[in-house]
Amino acid sequence: MSNDNIILTTKDFTILEVLRDRHHDQTGLLMPLIRNKMEKAIVVFREDLPGDIASINSRVRFRVAAGESDTRVISTGQTHGPVGMFLPITTLRGLALLGLREGQAMSLVNMNGVTEKIVLEKVEYQPEASRREREALGQEELTAERKPMLRVISGGLDRHRCMSSFVAGGFDDPGPSAA
Repeated sequence: MSNDNIILTTKDFTILEVLRDRHHDQTGLLMPLIRNKMEKAIVVFREDLPGDIASINSRVRFRVAAGESDTRVISTGQTHGPVGMFLPITTLRGLALLGLREGQAMSLVNMNGVTEKIVLEKVEYQPEASRREREALGQEELTAERKPMLRVISGGLDRHRCMSSFVAGGFDDPGPSAA
């Protein structure tokens, strides 16, 4: 498949716009790839995204050149989790995979100046497809019912309890040694 076929959700496209406007590309390799994705992208609503397209927060299986397959979650780069679980779009490989369809490949020049071909083998989980499945099963309503409701209560805090008493030299708190 040609790497001209890029499909992004409106959210993913907006994230690329922000990345383009705010990211400092020290290598000079990320910005051309971002611009290329944005220029060639077909932008769809999340409800219309086919289930075999890699979107942000999708778990994908991919291969670089003739190497072994690897599985990662495409992220925005702001995720704090186990090392090796995420592939941020702030990296060349993460950005290259975003918007690809299963079986589609993209060539890119890596940090060492070597051209490498990255192939999206399988989208193992896609949040947009998962949401559609839950809605079809009617589970979206059940999930909403189980979530705790937040209620703002006027005057919920007693002002007198929140005020600390002061003594000369600081708070009237004996500290942990008093325990």
